[in-house]
Amino acid sequence: MSKKVLVLMGGFSAEREVSLVSGQGVADALKSKGYEVVCHDLRDVRAFIRVLEQEHPDVVFNALHGNWGEDGEIQGLLDLLQIPYTHSGVKASAMGMDKAVTKIMAQSCGIKTAASEEMTYGEFKRRGTSMKLPFVVKPECDGSSVGVFIVKTAEDVEKVRYDDDDTALIVEQYVPGKELTCAVLDSKALAVTELRAKTAFYDYEAKYTDGMTQHILPAPLADEVTATCKDYAERLHKKLGCRSVSRCDFRYNEQDGVVLLEINTAPGLTPLSLVPEQAAYCGIDYPSLCEKLVNGAVCRKIG
Repeated sequence: MSKKVLVLMGGFSAEREVSLVSGQGVADALKSKGYEVVCHDLRDVRAFIRVLEQEHPDVVFNALHGNWGEDGEIQGLLDLLQIPYTHSGVKASAMGMDKAVTKIMAQSCGIKTAASEEMTYGEFKRRGTSMKLPFVVKPECDGSSVGVFIVKTAEDVEKVRYDDDDTALIVEQYVPGKELTCAVLDSKALAVTELRAKTAFYDYEAKYTDGMTQHILPAPLADEVTATCKDYAERLHKKLGCRSVSRCDFRYNEQDGVVLLEINTAPGLTPLSLVPEQAAYCGIDYPSLCEKLVNGAVCRKIG
């Protein structure tokens, strides 16, 4: 008898629409592999729990992105309910979503990161930053380049806007150079892709609009640069305790070398997404990738 998989998508974050695309792609792929698939658009947690009680899935495929989906919240709920789920557990998800914590963990295992400081949006408005121009301002806990500002001039500072003065920010020295990404599947780095965006940087629009970014796979890099990206991605995946799949984003130039930007513990699975593309490059088609994630699903055992 095939497993019943509940594909959880949608959710409450700024990445809701992307999650719906990821979820539908996953559902179609798993159906093609013979799984019984139920899709659920997360809008109300109590309704989600009722669906779990009605459907009794063997596995929840977590296709949520962003806050509440890849930050440990939904993982903790599924652990308490003792339902196996895909991707990383509570601690790895929470640490991976928090850019400040990720930096600390990366530095502790010898991975280079950009100089940065933490502050609230209110503090940024009142006293500015010690970072020299150009610098990058981004939320401490968010994904898919949501709310990221590249500040190149004094005038650009005025363009930095957030709704809440208490929003926690990372102000990071801008690292010029190539935009690179490397996925890890079952603790092994897949490949390195160079991203050439038509926008000013690889932002939300560039990530999810067809034709806005050129994916060069494999990235045209010296062997030692490729090896460093793969090593860093595997090292951080292990350090955070990630499960199944993750993806690290980097910048590279000759002066600074490879510099970590962030890790994604629930990377996108849309038709434009990088993990399926790298998996295919390594001989793993999209349905087989989704099946691998299902087969690796676990939850934290009680007792």
